[in-house]
Amino acid sequence: MFTGIITDQGTIRTLHQQGDLRARIGCGYDMDTVALGASIACDGVCLTVIETGSDWFDVQISAETVSKTNLPDWTEGRTVNLERALKVGDELGGHIVSGHVDGIARITAMQDEGDSTRVTLTAPDDLARFIAPKGSVALNGTSLTVNEVDGCTFGINFIPHTKDVTTWGRAAVGDAVNLEIDTMARYVARLREFD
Repeated sequence: MFTGIITDQGTIRTLHQQGDLRARIGCGYDMDTVALGASIACDGVCLTVIETGSDWFDVQISAETVSKTNLPDWTEGRTVNLERALKVGDELGGHIVSGHVDGIARITAMQDEGDSTRVTLTAPDDLARFIAPKGSVALNGTSLTVNEVDGCTFGINFIPHTKDVTTWGRAAVGDAVNLEIDTMARYVARLREFD
């Protein structure tokens, strides 16, 4: 489990197709504290650490995960949002995030408003019903509050701090974004099926 509060920005150092996709990600984490088998959310995708070095870790990514996320857009040198798994007793500053991406949203507009940036995205039809004004979503692993919703379109606002400590300062119109809907919204919708 994660909180959607990004704790580092990693750099994709290598990508190799070896049956599954294998990625090496450079980071600022103290790798002495990262165990093999640990979960790290990479742009919101929960991945398992299979090897470590002094300032990097490797992950192995299944074809299923690649097919449901923006991983086909990953290239060497790309920067990704990182978050280590939540430990009991950690502050829950965002919202409960599983790292299981539901689909891809696409940035359709960006507009600066003061020092902040308002971003408009389009969600897939089957996920849009789970997105509500003032509700939570995780986009590329970042816990965010939804400002407004209109059909499949929804808006997010990024303050300067978020743009500085995540990859959102480099976002552009047309970008594919990993979308994880709020877990509570998923369960409420499932319960309503039995009414």
